[in-house]
Amino acid sequence: MGYVDEVIERVVAKNPGEPEFHQAVKEVLESLRPVVEANEALYRKEAILERLVEPDRQIKFRVPWVDDKGQVQVNVGYRVQFNNSIGPYKGGLRLHPSVNISIIKFLGFEQVFKNSLTSLPIGGGKGGSDFDPKGKSDREVMAFCQSFMTELSKYIGADVDVPAGDIGTGAREIGYMFGQYKRIRGMYEGVLTGKGLSYGGSLARTEATGYGLLYLTDEMLRCNGKDIKGKTVCISGAGNVAIYACKKAQELGAKVVTVSDSNGYIYDAEGIDLAALKEIKEVKRARLTEYKNYRPNAEYHEGRGVWNVPCDIALPCATQNELTLEDAKALVANGCFAVAEGANMPTTLEATKYLQENGVLFAPGKAANAGGVATSALEMSQNSERLSWTFEEVDAKLKSIMVNIFHNMDDAAKRYNFEGNYVVGANIAGFEKVVDAMLAQGVC
Repeated sequence: MGYVDEVIERVVAKNPGEPEFHQAVKEVLESLRPVVEANEALYRKEAILERLVEPDRQIKFRVPWVDDKGQVQVNVGYRVQFNNSIGPYKGGLRLHPSVNISIIKFLGFEQVFKNSLTSLPIGGGKGGSDFDPKGKSDREVMAFCQSFMTELSKYIGADVDVPAGDIGTGAREIGYMFGQYKRIRGMYEGVLTGKGLSYGGSLARTEATGYGLLYLTDEMLRCNGKDIKGKTVCISGAGNVAIYACKKAQELGAKVVTVSDSNGYIYDAEGIDLAALKEIKEVKRARLTEYKNYRPNAEYHEGRGVWNVPCDIALPCATQNELTLEDAKALVANGCFAVAEGANMPTTLEATKYLQENGVLFAPGKAANAGGVATSALEMSQNSERLSWTFEEVDAKLKSIMVNIFHNMDDAAKRYNFEGNYVVGANIAGFEKVVDAMLAQGVC
């Protein structure tokens, strides 16, 4: 049995009941085979893969808070600090009922490579809670966030671990958490990113993940002799990433015809009305069923099915494992030639393999959605320097980072004779930087 297989087997045995973490480890390590086999003696001796798949620490804690009826509620909080070889731990805080240790570990593991790809000095981590902010009052969200940060504050800091937003954690939640951290620690520092502009946030951070997704997608298409202008795009999700992916795709001349949420999806053959989508999701915090009030000719469909809509480019921006093998088959049958992941691991392993085997250009999330964490790192830089850059300055840096990410993963794939396989390229490019740092720092 080879080194990669031994480590995968050990991960599954030591972490039972964690399918998402198993999936992430398998996907990454399988694609790293060529570089591992070329350096197997050294990596075995230094236990590189064992150290890579084992988090530095896993923190789990109780989060008690009081709801508007005076009832005490209890949630579970997590922070997994995975690897800080190239910089402070960096990764979002997800607030969603589905959150468990497996999801947080898979996200933290992916974050190690994603952050490395940005070429910025940030390590990988992730956190969150099974708390659901939907349907909660502002006071209830504040009560939860203050209790959550009371415990989390013991483990984070501007040069230690810098969390950010994620699903369920937007500007409101970050604000409440930052206020509580400042209150407890008595320090005003850039301990969180995604902050409001009035207290250390960065312009373009809101747009960064969606914009970055399109910058990388555009570069991938251009380098493969294709043009995004005039193409039909299907997007899943209707949150921050999906909204700003839609905006940038439209600016680049594409027509976006779908968005979705957990209840169903919208098909608008004339192109998604971005103003209506933002009003529904960012202002009203409502469901997509309201979209027809703005665009009566649009279609609303209950349940899954967004990937059955014919398109040239698919951008999954909702959640993990949302694009299945059957979805991949539908995309290929309908002529889709490019898929770029806006969410974290939204495509199953089987679907990814099918898309690649059928000649679809496929950009994995650790590369394609790295714009958010890249801009978070730029926010950290601004906080450290006590500066605020213009939107144009941040956006230009973001575009440069995303274009470089594409070329780094493209070059890595070519070096190991996997030209066009951007999953392998992204994993190897991210891995090489982390391993170099690990080897230089000794056994730690």
